[in-house]
Amino acid sequence: MKDIVNSFTVGKVISVEPYGEGHINRTYLVTTDTARYILQKINDKVFGDVDGLMKNIVAVTEFIKNKGMETLSVAPTNDGKPYLPHATGFYRMYEFIENTVTYQTVTDKNIFELCGEAFGNFQNALNDFDATILTETIPCFHDTPKRYGDFIRAVNTDMCGRAKTCTAEIEFIIKRKDTYGKIIDMLKSGALPLRVTHNDTKLNNILIDKDSGKPRAVIDLDTVMPGSLLYDFGDGIRFGASTAQEDEKDLDKVHFSPELYEAYKTGFLRAASGGITKREIELLPCSAYLMTIECGMRFLTDYLCDDTYFATKYAEHNLVRARTQLKLASEMENYFDF
Repeated sequence: MKDIVNSFTVGKVISVEPYGEGHINRTYLVTTDTARYILQKINDKVFGDVDGLMKNIVAVTEFIKNKGMETLSVAPTNDGKPYLPHATGFYRMYEFIENTVTYQTVTDKNIFELCGEAFGNFQNALNDFDATILTETIPCFHDTPKRYGDFIRAVNTDMCGRAKTCTAEIEFIIKRKDTYGKIIDMLKSGALPLRVTHNDTKLNNILIDKDSGKPRAVIDLDTVMPGSLLYDFGDGIRFGASTAQEDEKDLDKVHFSPELYEAYKTGFLRAASGGITKREIELLPCSAYLMTIECGMRFLTDYLCDDTYFATKYAEHNLVRARTQLKLASEMENYFDF
């Protein structure tokens, strides 16, 4: 690993240690004689177009910096490239953003409001960025009808013989199939504007200042690509406005929190109000519902396909995850008026 680090312009290497809790890329904390860095081995099985991915990240981060906001800074290789092709894979380096923390769960509605503000600021900073120049790092990532098609194929194939263990969940998803095209259809028709979207707006993708408690930077930009602002808002609610962890086995502990929803919405709209449209505001509740049920669909598809995408710790892990998402979606149906 030190040999790989020495291919970047980062100074004399002191240590390289595993870091973080990410499921997709391998991440290391690099300490040199001058500073600290994050080294990542990019998962090129998930992100097949590494060059396009890194061009996205460089373009977006430079645009944000020019707006005077803090963001990730890519450390170049010794030959000035944003990533390193190597015999063992593809690697990149970021400058480590010091004096920050991340949260895995929402402990305070005020913090969640600030998180909504952080992603709203991200949207607002990129409001005038030309999203059409970005590569789709994962094609059709939030194309919910396509996700549903993948799900139905997984059910019909039933390659692991698992469908019999989740008949209620399968029925729940199929029953709601007519709702899945709402956002993607409006994007295609031009009724919704095409924007730069983060597409993974979890709480732990925001760096919080240790001293002030305020958000400083949005990280994990691998899924930055063209899409709808609604994807980002909805996914933030899916992850954060729940009373339990994403893989909580006891569904009695899993509830959608209207209080947390309203807090996040307040922060998001406060920051993004300069460019968000009336129609996007009207569809915020719908986006929370669709991103939640889509995620449940994806977890269940992976469970039926022998867990090839999401990292799992036990055989039913993706099924447990799917159940939490579908429980949240069912409670959203009772709270929102679509």
